[in-house]
Amino acid sequence: MKPTPPPSDCTPLVKLFLQYKLTLALAESCTCGLVAAQLAPAEGISDVLLGSVVTYHVQAKQQLLGVNPETIELYSAESQQTTNEMVMGLHRHLPQADVCVAVTGLCGPGPSATPDKPVGTVFVSIFIDKHIHEFRTHFKGDANSMRQQAADFIYQHLTDLLTRLQPMKSEHE
Repeated sequence: MKPTPPPSDCTPLVKLFLQYKLTLALAESCTCGLVAAQLAPAEGISDVLLGSVVTYHVQAKQQLLGVNPETIELYSAESQQTTNEMVMGLHRHLPQADVCVAVTGLCGPGPSATPDKPVGTVFVSIFIDKHIHEFRTHFKGDANSMRQQAADFIYQHLTDLLTRLQPMKSEHE
C-alpha cells in the first residue's frame, strides 16, 4: 500500500485570508472534511473559517445545500453542475462568507464512474467576488491519496485566486 502524503501546512493560506480580511466556508463531499481539518491547526483560523459541512450523501447535498434532485439525476452527484449548486447553497446559508468552496468527486468506484469521468475525477467550485471559478481535475492513487491531492489542489487554487484578486481590488478602491 502506498503511503498517504503528509498533510499540508495551511498557515500561509490562512495568513493570506487574514491579510485580506476575508472569511471562508466549505462544503466537502469526497474530501470528507479533510480540507477543514487541515486548516484547523493554522494560527488565526478562528478569524477565517466560518464553517464547514460534509455533504457526502446525495440527501445531504439536497437537504443542507439545496442541490436540485434533477441536477443530480441529469449530471450525477459528482459533477461540476452539482458542485456549483453546492457552493451557491453554501453561500445562501452563509452569505457573510467572502469565499465559499465546494468539492465533490470520485475517490473510489461507484455508479457515477464512466469512461469520461473515471475514478479520480474531482470537481471544485470556488465562489469569490461574485464569481464561481470551476475546476475539474483527475488524481491517481488510493482514496486517501486522492483526498489529500484534492485538498492540496483547493489550497493552491485559493492561494492563486486570493493573490490575483487582491491587487485588482486595491486598484478599484
